[in-house]
Amino acid sequence: MLTKNKLFVSVILLIGIILFANIISEKFFARLDFTEDQRYSLSDATLNILDELTEPVTVTAYFSEDLPPDIAKTKQDFRDLLIEYANRSDDMVVYEFINPNESQETEANAQQNGIRPVMINVRERDQVKQQRAYLGAVIQLGEMKETIPFIQPGAAMEYELSSTIKKIAVTDKPSIALLQGHGEPSLGALQQLSTLLTVTHNLTPVEFTDTSGIPLDYSTAMIIAPSDSLGERDINYLNEFLERGGRLLLALNRVDGNFQTGQGEEISTGLEDWLMNLGIEIGKNFIVDANCSSVMVRQQQGMFTFNTPVSFPYLPIISNFADHPAVTGLESVMMPFVSSIDYSNVDTSKIKVTPLAFTSEKSGIENLPLFFDVGKDWKSSDFPESSLPIAVALDGELSNGVQSKMIIFSDGDFAVNGEGDQAQQLQPDNVNLMVNSIDWLADDTGLNSLRTKGVTARPLSAQLEDGTKTVIKYLNFLIPILIIIIYGIIRFQMRRKFRNKLSSISYE
Repeated sequence: MLTKNKLFVSVILLIGIILFANIISEKFFARLDFTEDQRYSLSDATLNILDELTEPVTVTAYFSEDLPPDIAKTKQDFRDLLIEYANRSDDMVVYEFINPNESQETEANAQQNGIRPVMINVRERDQVKQQRAYLGAVIQLGEMKETIPFIQPGAAMEYELSSTIKKIAVTDKPSIALLQGHGEPSLGALQQLSTLLTVTHNLTPVEFTDTSGIPLDYSTAMIIAPSDSLGERDINYLNEFLERGGRLLLALNRVDGNFQTGQGEEISTGLEDWLMNLGIEIGKNFIVDANCSSVMVRQQQGMFTFNTPVSFPYLPIISNFADHPAVTGLESVMMPFVSSIDYSNVDTSKIKVTPLAFTSEKSGIENLPLFFDVGKDWKSSDFPESSLPIAVALDGELSNGVQSKMIIFSDGDFAVNGEGDQAQQLQPDNVNLMVNSIDWLADDTGLNSLRTKGVTARPLSAQLEDGTKTVIKYLNFLIPILIIIIYGIIRFQMRRKFRNKLSSISYE
Protein backbone atom coordinates (compact mmCIF):
# COMPACT_ATOMS: atom_id res chain seq x y z
CA MET A 1 0.00 0.00 0.00
CA LEU A 2 1.34 3.43 -0.98
CA THR A 3 2.12 5.84 1.83
CA LYS A 4 1.95 9.59 1.38
CA ASN A 5 5.75 9.80 1.16
CA LYS A 6 5.92 7.06 -1.48
CA LEU A 7 3.12 8.72 -3.45
CA PHE A 8 4.90 12.08 -3.29
CA VAL A 9 8.19 10.55 -4.43
CA SER A 10 6.43 8.71 -7.29
CA VAL A 11 4.78 11.92 -8.52
CA ILE A 12 8.06 13.86 -8.36
CA LEU A 13 9.84 11.02 -10.18
CA LEU A 14 7.17 10.93 -12.92
CA ILE A 15 7.41 14.70 -13.43
CA GLY A 16 11.18 14.45 -13.62
CA ILE A 17 10.99 11.69 -16.24
CA ILE A 18 8.57 13.75 -18.35
CA LEU A 19 10.81 16.84 -18.14
CA PHE A 20 13.90 14.80 -18.99
CA ALA A 21 12.13 13.18 -21.95
CA ASN A 22 11.10 16.62 -23.26
CA ILE A 23 14.66 17.96 -22.96
CA ILE A 24 16.05 14.92 -24.78
CA SER A 25 13.39 15.15 -27.50
CA GLU A 26 14.42 18.74 -28.19
CA LYS A 27 17.95 17.59 -28.96
CA PHE A 28 17.19 14.22 -30.56
CA PHE A 29 14.04 14.39 -32.66
CA ALA A 30 12.68 11.17 -34.15
CA ARG A 31 9.37 9.55 -34.98
CA LEU A 32 8.11 6.51 -36.82
CA ASP A 33 5.99 6.98 -39.94
CA PHE A 34 3.69 4.08 -40.76
CA THR A 35 1.54 5.98 -43.29
CA GLU A 36 1.46 4.52 -46.80
CA ASP A 37 2.25 7.86 -48.45
CA GLN A 38 5.01 8.67 -45.91
CA ARG A 39 3.35 12.00 -45.19
CA TYR A 40 5.35 12.56 -42.00
CA SER A 41 8.77 11.74 -43.44
CA LEU A 42 11.02 14.22 -45.21
CA SER A 43 12.72 13.03 -48.37
CA ASP A 44 16.48 12.94 -48.87
CA ALA A 45 16.09 15.76 -51.40
CA THR A 46 14.51 18.01 -48.77
CA LEU A 47 17.12 17.09 -46.17
CA ASN A 48 19.90 17.97 -48.62
CA ILE A 49 18.29 21.37 -49.28
CA LEU A 50 18.00 22.05 -45.53
CA ASP A 51 21.60 20.98 -44.91
CA GLU A 52 22.85 23.47 -47.51
CA LEU A 53 21.11 26.48 -45.96
CA THR A 54 23.58 29.14 -44.89
CA GLU A 55 21.01 31.75 -43.86
CA PRO A 56 17.75 31.40 -41.93
CA VAL A 57 14.58 30.99 -44.00
CA THR A 58 11.45 32.66 -42.66
CA VAL A 59 8.05 31.18 -43.50
CA THR A 60 5.06 33.40 -42.83
CA ALA A 61 1.91 31.30 -43.14
CA TYR A 62 -1.35 33.15 -43.72
CA PHE A 63 -4.19 30.85 -42.66
CA SER A 64 -7.70 31.79 -41.66
CA GLU A 65 -9.25 30.49 -38.44
CA ASP A 66 -12.54 28.61 -37.90
CA LEU A 67 -12.30 26.69 -41.16
CA PRO A 68 -14.27 23.51 -41.92
CA PRO A 69 -12.51 20.41 -40.54
CA ASP A 70 -11.36 19.10 -43.93
CA ILE A 71 -9.73 22.44 -44.78
CA ALA A 72 -8.50 23.16 -41.25
CA LYS A 73 -6.54 19.90 -41.49
CA THR A 74 -4.46 21.55 -44.23
CA LYS A 75 -3.29 24.13 -41.73
CA GLN A 76 -2.34 21.45 -39.21
CA ASP A 77 -0.52 19.41 -41.87
CA PHE A 78 1.41 22.50 -42.97
CA ARG A 79 2.27 23.34 -39.35
CA ASP A 80 3.51 19.78 -38.74
CA LEU A 81 5.62 20.01 -41.89
CA LEU A 82 7.18 23.30 -40.74
CA ILE A 83 7.96 21.80 -37.33
CA GLU A 84 9.77 18.99 -39.10
CA TYR A 85 11.68 21.48 -41.28
CA ALA A 86 12.67 23.53 -38.24
CA ASN A 87 13.89 20.49 -36.29
CA ARG A 88 15.81 18.95 -39.18
CA SER A 89 17.45 22.25 -40.15
CA ASP A 90 18.66 23.13 -36.63
CA ASP A 91 16.21 26.06 -36.58
CA MET A 92 17.40 27.45 -39.91
CA VAL A 93 13.71 27.44 -40.87
CA VAL A 94 11.67 29.86 -38.75
CA TYR A 95 7.92 30.15 -39.10
CA GLU A 96 4.88 32.00 -37.82
CA PHE A 97 1.14 31.75 -38.48
CA ILE A 98 -1.02 34.83 -39.06
CA ASN A 99 -4.79 35.00 -39.33
CA PRO A 100 -5.48 37.54 -42.12
CA ASN A 101 -9.13 37.81 -41.08
CA GLU A 102 -8.18 39.42 -37.76
CA SER A 103 -8.04 42.93 -39.18
CA GLN A 104 -8.05 44.90 -42.40
CA GLU A 105 -4.34 45.57 -41.94
CA THR A 106 -3.34 41.89 -41.80
CA GLU A 107 -5.65 41.07 -44.72
CA ALA A 108 -4.16 43.87 -46.82
CA ASN A 109 -0.67 42.67 -45.90
CA ALA A 110 -1.50 39.13 -47.06
CA GLN A 111 -2.83 40.39 -50.37
CA GLN A 112 0.18 42.65 -50.90
CA ASN A 113 2.35 39.54 -50.55
CA GLY A 114 0.44 37.84 -53.36
CA ILE A 115 -1.93 35.70 -51.28
CA ARG A 116 -5.51 35.91 -52.48
CA PRO A 117 -8.59 34.71 -50.60
CA VAL A 118 -10.70 31.82 -51.82
CA MET A 119 -14.41 31.39 -51.19
CA ILE A 120 -15.33 28.24 -49.29
CA ASN A 121 -18.68 26.88 -48.19
CA VAL A 122 -19.23 26.71 -44.42
CA ARG A 123 -22.21 24.92 -42.86
CA GLU A 124 -23.59 26.67 -39.83
CA ARG A 125 -26.85 25.74 -38.12
CA ASP A 126 -28.10 23.76 -41.11
CA GLN A 127 -27.29 26.67 -43.40
CA VAL A 128 -24.52 26.99 -45.95
CA LYS A 129 -22.73 30.30 -46.22
CA GLN A 130 -19.62 31.42 -48.05
CA GLN A 131 -16.51 32.54 -46.22
CA ARG A 132 -13.33 34.24 -47.38
CA ALA A 133 -10.40 32.04 -46.48
CA TYR A 134 -6.64 32.37 -46.81
CA LEU A 135 -4.35 29.36 -47.20
CA GLY A 136 -0.97 30.61 -48.35
CA ALA A 137 2.57 31.34 -47.26
CA VAL A 138 5.47 33.70 -47.92
CA ILE A 139 9.00 32.26 -47.86
CA GLN A 140 11.87 34.72 -47.40
CA LEU A 141 15.65 34.37 -47.33
CA GLY A 142 17.50 37.64 -46.98
CA GLU A 143 16.06 39.97 -49.60
CA MET A 144 14.72 37.08 -51.73
CA LYS A 145 11.03 36.38 -51.35
CA GLU A 146 8.66 33.83 -52.92
CA THR A 147 4.95 33.28 -52.40
CA ILE A 148 2.83 30.15 -52.30
CA PRO A 149 -0.51 31.86 -52.99
CA PHE A 150 -2.70 28.86 -52.23
CA ILE A 151 -1.92 25.56 -50.54
CA GLN A 152 -4.29 23.04 -52.03
CA PRO A 153 -5.74 20.64 -49.43
CA GLY A 154 -4.16 17.22 -49.94
CA ALA A 155 -1.57 18.59 -52.35
CA ALA A 156 2.18 17.97 -52.42
CA MET A 157 3.14 20.38 -49.63
CA GLU A 158 6.70 19.13 -49.26
CA TYR A 159 7.48 19.65 -52.94
CA GLU A 160 5.92 23.12 -52.89
CA LEU A 161 7.84 24.19 -49.82
CA SER A 162 11.17 22.53 -50.67
CA SER A 163 11.21 23.73 -54.28
CA THR A 164 10.40 27.28 -53.13
CA ILE A 165 13.23 27.23 -50.59
CA LYS A 166 15.57 25.85 -53.25
CA LYS A 167 14.39 28.53 -55.66
CA ILE A 168 15.48 31.39 -53.39
CA ALA A 169 18.51 29.64 -51.89
CA VAL A 170 20.21 28.55 -55.12
CA THR A 171 22.13 31.36 -56.79
CA ASP A 172 23.45 29.45 -59.81
CA LYS A 173 20.61 27.82 -61.73
CA PRO A 174 21.44 24.85 -63.99
CA SER A 175 21.08 25.59 -67.71
CA ILE A 176 18.87 23.78 -70.22
CA ALA A 177 19.80 23.96 -73.92
CA LEU A 178 16.90 24.61 -76.32
CA LEU A 179 18.10 23.46 -79.74
CA GLN A 180 17.43 25.90 -82.61
CA GLY A 181 18.24 26.14 -86.30
CA HIS A 182 16.11 23.30 -87.72
CA GLY A 183 12.70 24.93 -87.86
CA GLU A 184 12.01 24.50 -84.14
CA PRO A 185 9.70 26.97 -82.38
CA SER A 186 11.59 29.85 -80.82
CA LEU A 187 11.79 30.54 -77.10
CA GLY A 188 9.10 33.18 -77.62
CA ALA A 189 6.68 30.50 -78.86
CA LEU A 190 7.05 28.56 -75.61
CA GLN A 191 5.74 31.19 -73.21
CA GLN A 192 4.11 28.92 -70.62
CA LEU A 193 6.91 26.37 -70.69
CA SER A 194 9.54 29.07 -70.38
CA THR A 195 7.73 30.70 -67.45
CA LEU A 196 7.65 27.46 -65.45
CA LEU A 197 11.12 26.22 -66.35
CA THR A 198 12.98 29.45 -65.68
CA VAL A 199 11.91 29.32 -62.04
CA THR A 200 14.62 26.73 -61.33
CA HIS A 201 16.59 26.61 -64.61
CA ASN A 202 18.09 28.86 -67.24
CA LEU A 203 16.50 28.00 -70.60
CA THR A 204 18.91 29.08 -73.33
CA PRO A 205 18.60 28.76 -77.15
CA VAL A 206 21.56 26.88 -78.62
CA GLU A 207 22.35 26.58 -82.33
CA PHE A 208 24.89 24.16 -83.77
CA THR A 209 27.84 25.57 -85.71
CA ASP A 210 30.62 24.00 -87.75
CA THR A 211 32.90 24.16 -84.73
CA SER A 212 30.65 23.37 -81.76
CA GLY A 213 27.60 21.37 -80.73
CA ILE A 214 25.99 21.57 -77.29
CA PRO A 215 28.40 23.43 -74.94
CA LEU A 216 29.96 21.46 -72.09
CA ASP A 217 28.18 23.47 -69.38
CA TYR A 218 24.82 22.02 -70.48
CA SER A 219 23.86 18.60 -69.10
CA THR A 220 20.26 18.64 -70.40
CA ALA A 221 18.93 19.59 -73.83
CA MET A 222 15.54 19.87 -75.53
CA ILE A 223 14.62 19.37 -79.17
CA ILE A 224 11.02 20.42 -79.82
CA ALA A 225 9.18 20.02 -83.13
CA PRO A 226 11.99 20.42 -85.69
CA SER A 227 10.68 20.72 -89.25
CA ASP A 228 14.00 20.75 -91.17
CA SER A 229 16.51 17.94 -91.51
CA LEU A 230 19.44 17.50 -89.16
CA GLY A 231 22.56 16.63 -91.14
CA GLU A 232 25.32 14.20 -90.27
CA ARG A 233 27.20 16.93 -88.39
CA ASP A 234 24.25 17.61 -86.11
CA ILE A 235 23.58 13.93 -85.47
CA ASN A 236 27.23 13.52 -84.48
CA TYR A 237 26.87 16.41 -82.05
CA LEU A 238 23.90 14.64 -80.43
CA ASN A 239 25.91 11.42 -80.11
CA GLU A 240 28.76 13.36 -78.50
CA PHE A 241 26.29 14.91 -76.07
CA LEU A 242 24.95 11.50 -75.00
CA GLU A 243 28.49 10.09 -74.77
CA ARG A 244 29.32 12.59 -72.06
CA GLY A 245 26.19 11.61 -70.11
CA GLY A 246 23.91 14.37 -71.39
CA ARG A 247 20.14 14.01 -70.97
CA LEU A 248 17.86 14.70 -73.93
CA LEU A 249 14.17 15.48 -74.34
CA LEU A 250 12.91 14.91 -77.88
CA ALA A 251 9.39 15.95 -78.95
CA LEU A 252 9.19 14.93 -82.59
CA ASN A 253 6.45 15.36 -85.20
CA ARG A 254 6.42 12.47 -87.65
CA VAL A 255 3.25 13.67 -89.41
CA ASP A 256 1.25 16.88 -89.59
CA GLY A 257 -2.31 17.77 -90.47
CA ASN A 258 -2.69 20.45 -93.13
CA PHE A 259 -6.18 21.95 -92.76
CA GLN A 260 -5.81 24.04 -95.90
CA THR A 261 -5.38 20.98 -98.12
CA GLY A 262 -7.37 18.69 -95.81
CA GLN A 263 -4.74 15.97 -95.80
CA GLY A 264 -1.99 14.49 -93.67
CA GLU A 265 1.65 15.07 -94.48
CA GLU A 266 4.87 13.27 -93.60
CA ILE A 267 7.69 15.06 -91.75
CA SER A 268 11.27 13.77 -91.97
CA THR A 269 14.12 15.29 -90.00
CA GLY A 270 16.70 12.51 -89.82
CA LEU A 271 16.03 12.06 -86.12
CA GLU A 272 13.66 9.18 -86.83
CA ASP A 273 16.52 7.22 -88.42
CA TRP A 274 18.81 8.11 -85.52
CA LEU A 275 16.21 6.78 -83.05
CA MET A 276 16.01 3.55 -85.01
CA ASN A 277 19.59 2.85 -83.92
CA LEU A 278 18.31 2.85 -80.34
CA GLY A 279 15.43 0.55 -81.27
CA ILE A 280 12.76 3.28 -81.19
CA GLU A 281 10.46 3.71 -84.18
CA ILE A 282 7.98 6.59 -84.40
CA GLY A 283 5.28 5.52 -86.83
CA LYS A 284 4.56 7.47 -89.98
CA ASN A 285 0.89 7.50 -89.03
CA PHE A 286 -1.91 9.32 -87.22
CA ILE A 287 -3.39 8.01 -84.00
CA VAL A 288 -7.16 8.42 -83.69
CA ASP A 289 -8.88 8.20 -80.33
CA ALA A 290 -12.51 8.20 -79.22
CA ASN A 291 -11.38 10.33 -76.27
CA CYS A 292 -10.55 13.47 -78.23
CA SER A 293 -10.85 17.22 -78.52
CA SER A 294 -13.15 19.09 -80.90
CA VAL A 295 -12.80 21.45 -83.84
CA MET A 296 -15.21 24.23 -84.72
CA VAL A 297 -17.15 23.62 -87.93
CA ARG A 298 -19.08 26.41 -89.66
CA GLN A 299 -22.65 25.35 -90.39
CA GLN A 300 -25.46 27.08 -92.27
CA GLN A 301 -29.00 26.83 -91.00
CA GLY A 302 -31.46 28.94 -92.92
CA MET A 303 -30.25 32.52 -92.96
CA PHE A 304 -27.90 31.96 -90.02
CA THR A 305 -24.30 30.74 -89.90
CA PHE A 306 -22.84 29.47 -86.68
CA ASN A 307 -19.88 27.41 -85.42
CA THR A 308 -20.48 23.96 -83.98
CA PRO A 309 -17.92 21.89 -82.04
CA VAL A 310 -17.33 18.50 -83.69
CA SER A 311 -15.27 15.69 -82.15
CA PHE A 312 -12.03 15.22 -84.07
CA PRO A 313 -10.28 11.93 -83.17
CA TYR A 314 -6.98 13.18 -84.67
CA LEU A 315 -6.67 15.37 -81.54
CA PRO A 316 -6.46 12.68 -78.81
CA ILE A 317 -6.84 13.60 -75.17
CA ILE A 318 -4.33 11.48 -73.26
CA SER A 319 -5.39 10.59 -69.72
CA ASN A 320 -3.72 7.19 -69.29
CA PHE A 321 -0.31 7.60 -67.64
CA ALA A 322 2.28 5.29 -66.12
CA ASP A 323 3.55 5.33 -62.55
CA HIS A 324 6.58 7.53 -63.23
CA PRO A 325 7.74 10.90 -61.82
CA ALA A 326 7.50 12.54 -65.26
CA VAL A 327 3.77 11.87 -65.57
CA THR A 328 2.37 10.97 -62.15
CA GLY A 329 -0.38 13.35 -61.06
CA LEU A 330 -1.30 14.50 -64.57
CA GLU A 331 -4.94 14.30 -65.59
CA SER A 332 -5.19 15.01 -69.30
CA VAL A 333 -2.98 16.22 -72.15
CA MET A 334 -4.16 17.06 -75.64
CA MET A 335 -1.77 15.66 -78.27
CA PRO A 336 -2.50 17.03 -81.79
CA PHE A 337 -1.59 14.66 -84.65
CA VAL A 338 0.37 12.25 -82.50
CA SER A 339 1.90 9.03 -83.84
CA SER A 340 2.53 5.58 -82.42
CA ILE A 341 5.83 4.53 -80.83
CA ASP A 342 7.31 1.05 -81.19
CA TYR A 343 10.09 0.21 -78.69
CA SER A 344 10.17 -3.57 -79.17
CA ASN A 345 13.68 -3.46 -80.70
CA VAL A 346 15.36 -1.71 -77.77
CA ASP A 347 18.19 -3.68 -76.16
CA THR A 348 16.64 -4.04 -72.72
CA SER A 349 19.83 -5.57 -71.32
CA LYS A 350 21.43 -2.13 -71.58
CA ILE A 351 18.49 0.28 -71.64
CA LYS A 352 15.46 0.41 -69.39
CA VAL A 353 12.36 1.45 -71.36
CA THR A 354 9.34 2.92 -69.58
CA PRO A 355 6.26 3.81 -71.64
CA LEU A 356 4.92 6.98 -70.04
CA ALA A 357 1.60 7.82 -71.71
CA PHE A 358 -0.99 5.85 -73.65
CA THR A 359 -4.12 6.35 -75.70
CA SER A 360 -7.51 5.25 -74.40
CA GLU A 361 -9.01 1.79 -74.77
CA LYS A 362 -10.75 2.96 -77.93
CA SER A 363 -8.07 4.13 -80.34
CA GLY A 364 -6.67 3.31 -83.74
CA ILE A 365 -3.98 4.02 -86.33
CA GLU A 366 -4.44 5.59 -89.77
CA ASN A 367 -1.56 5.53 -92.24
CA LEU A 368 -0.61 7.93 -95.01
CA PRO A 369 -1.90 8.95 -97.52
CA LEU A 370 -4.76 10.41 -95.53
CA PHE A 371 -7.54 12.92 -96.21
CA PHE A 372 -9.48 14.39 -93.28
CA ASP A 373 -13.26 14.08 -93.17
CA VAL A 374 -14.43 16.40 -90.40
CA GLY A 375 -18.03 15.28 -90.84
CA LYS A 376 -17.25 11.56 -90.62
CA ASP A 377 -19.58 9.47 -88.48
CA TRP A 378 -17.10 7.54 -86.36
CA LYS A 379 -18.00 3.98 -85.32
CA SER A 380 -16.61 1.73 -82.60
CA SER A 381 -14.96 -0.34 -85.33
CA ASP A 382 -12.81 2.69 -86.19
CA PHE A 383 -11.03 2.28 -82.83
CA PRO A 384 -9.77 -1.33 -82.72
CA GLU A 385 -6.60 -0.58 -80.74
CA SER A 386 -6.04 0.02 -77.04
CA SER A 387 -3.40 1.81 -74.92
CA LEU A 388 -1.00 2.76 -77.69
CA PRO A 389 2.21 4.33 -76.26
CA ILE A 390 2.91 7.90 -77.35
CA ALA A 391 5.78 8.73 -74.96
CA VAL A 392 8.68 6.66 -73.58
CA ALA A 393 11.56 7.18 -71.17
CA LEU A 394 14.96 5.58 -71.79
CA ASP A 395 17.48 5.12 -69.00
CA GLY A 396 20.75 3.31 -69.54
CA GLU A 397 23.63 2.97 -72.00
CA LEU A 398 22.35 5.18 -74.82
CA SER A 399 25.70 5.75 -76.52
CA ASN A 400 28.99 3.81 -76.31
CA GLY A 401 28.22 2.31 -72.92
CA VAL A 402 27.69 5.68 -71.19
CA GLN A 403 24.75 5.99 -68.79
CA SER A 404 22.24 8.64 -69.82
CA LYS A 405 18.52 9.44 -69.99
CA MET A 406 16.11 10.40 -72.74
CA ILE A 407 12.37 11.09 -73.03
CA ILE A 408 10.72 10.83 -76.43
CA PHE A 409 7.30 12.18 -77.42
CA SER A 410 5.73 11.33 -80.77
CA ASP A 411 4.23 14.82 -80.95
CA GLY A 412 6.16 18.06 -80.89
CA ASP A 413 3.40 20.64 -80.61
CA PHE A 414 1.58 19.82 -77.38
CA ALA A 415 3.58 22.39 -75.33
CA VAL A 416 3.96 25.08 -78.01
CA ASN A 417 1.91 28.28 -77.61
CA GLY A 418 2.81 29.79 -80.96
CA GLU A 419 4.28 33.08 -82.11
CA GLY A 420 2.89 36.58 -81.56
CA ASP A 421 -0.82 37.04 -82.25
CA GLN A 422 -1.14 33.35 -83.17
CA ALA A 423 -0.20 32.24 -79.66
CA GLN A 424 -2.76 30.14 -77.81
CA GLN A 425 -3.18 29.41 -74.12
CA LEU A 426 -2.51 25.75 -73.36
CA GLN A 427 -4.16 23.69 -70.66
CA PRO A 428 -1.85 23.38 -67.63
CA ASP A 429 -1.13 19.65 -67.93
CA ASN A 430 0.24 20.08 -71.46
CA VAL A 431 2.96 22.28 -70.01
CA ASN A 432 3.30 20.28 -66.77
CA LEU A 433 4.09 17.16 -68.79
CA MET A 434 7.04 18.88 -70.45
CA VAL A 435 8.24 20.50 -67.22
CA ASN A 436 7.96 17.24 -65.27
CA SER A 437 9.95 15.48 -67.97
CA ILE A 438 12.73 18.08 -67.84
CA ASP A 439 12.75 17.87 -64.05
CA TRP A 440 13.17 14.09 -64.22
CA LEU A 441 16.00 14.43 -66.74
CA ALA A 442 17.83 17.32 -65.11
CA ASP A 443 17.12 16.81 -61.41
CA ASP A 444 19.80 14.79 -59.61
CA THR A 445 18.47 15.62 -56.13
CA GLY A 446 15.26 13.58 -56.28
CA LEU A 447 13.12 16.65 -55.62
CA ASN A 448 10.98 15.94 -58.66
CA SER A 449 9.67 12.74 -57.07
CA LEU A 450 7.91 14.93 -54.48
CA ARG A 451 5.89 16.84 -57.07
CA THR A 452 2.95 14.47 -56.69
CA LYS A 453 3.46 13.46 -53.06
CA GLY A 454 0.25 14.43 -51.32
CA VAL A 455 -1.85 13.21 -48.47
CA THR A 456 -3.86 10.23 -49.59
CA ALA A 457 -7.47 10.36 -48.47
CA ARG A 458 -9.50 7.18 -48.22
CA PRO A 459 -13.13 8.09 -47.56
CA LEU A 460 -15.79 5.45 -47.17
CA SER A 461 -17.31 4.27 -50.41
CA ALA A 462 -20.30 6.28 -51.52
CA GLN A 463 -22.06 2.99 -52.27
CA LEU A 464 -22.25 2.07 -48.56
CA GLU A 465 -25.58 2.64 -46.86
CA ASP A 466 -25.87 5.30 -44.15
CA GLY A 467 -26.46 2.65 -41.47
CA THR A 468 -23.27 0.82 -42.43
CA LYS A 469 -21.29 4.06 -42.36
CA THR A 470 -22.64 4.82 -38.87
CA VAL A 471 -21.65 1.36 -37.60
CA ILE A 472 -18.12 1.76 -39.01
CA LYS A 473 -17.80 5.21 -37.48
CA TYR A 474 -18.75 4.00 -33.98
CA LEU A 475 -16.56 0.91 -34.30
CA ASN A 476 -13.57 3.15 -35.11
CA PHE A 477 -14.35 5.15 -31.99
CA LEU A 478 -15.19 2.33 -29.59
CA ILE A 479 -12.75 -0.45 -30.53
CA PRO A 480 -9.59 1.35 -29.24
CA ILE A 481 -11.41 2.11 -25.96
CA LEU A 482 -12.58 -1.48 -25.63
CA ILE A 483 -9.04 -2.75 -26.26
CA ILE A 484 -7.73 -0.55 -23.42
CA ILE A 485 -10.52 -1.66 -21.07
CA ILE A 486 -9.96 -5.34 -21.87
CA TYR A 487 -6.23 -4.93 -21.37
CA GLY A 488 -6.88 -3.25 -18.01
CA ILE A 489 -9.21 -6.04 -16.87
CA ILE A 490 -6.73 -8.75 -17.89
CA ARG A 491 -3.88 -6.93 -16.17
CA PHE A 492 -6.00 -6.44 -13.02
CA GLN A 493 -6.87 -10.14 -12.94
CA MET A 494 -3.24 -11.15 -13.40
CA ARG A 495 -2.08 -8.84 -10.61
CA ARG A 496 -4.82 -10.08 -8.26
CA LYS A 497 -3.94 -13.67 -9.01
CA PHE A 498 -0.30 -12.89 -8.33
CA ARG A 499 -1.19 -11.23 -4.97
CA ASN A 500 -3.35 -14.18 -3.95
CA LYS A 501 -0.49 -16.51 -4.78
CA LEU A 502 1.89 -14.47 -2.61
CA SER A 503 -0.57 -14.40 0.28
CA SER A 504 -0.98 -18.18 0.19
CA ILE A 505 2.75 -18.79 0.61
CA SER A 506 3.69 -19.88 4.14
CA TYR A 507 6.97 -18.49 5.49
CA GLU A 508 7.09 -20.77 8.56
